[in-house]
Amino acid sequence: MIKVSLAAAMLALLTLSSCANTVKGMAKDAKDTGQAMDSSTHRVLKASSN
Repeated sequence: MIKVSLAAAMLALLTLSSCANTVKGMAKDAKDTGQAMDSSTHRVLKASSN
């Protein structure tokens, strides 16, 4: 019974660590998307003022 509990705990930790990496990746993607949109907005505004 202890082996089953230990295996379940290890599986839970592995699953949670995978979720943490996914959330970090999503946050980085959102940040990069925001920066890209900001950059493109500045280019459009600069082009329209010429």
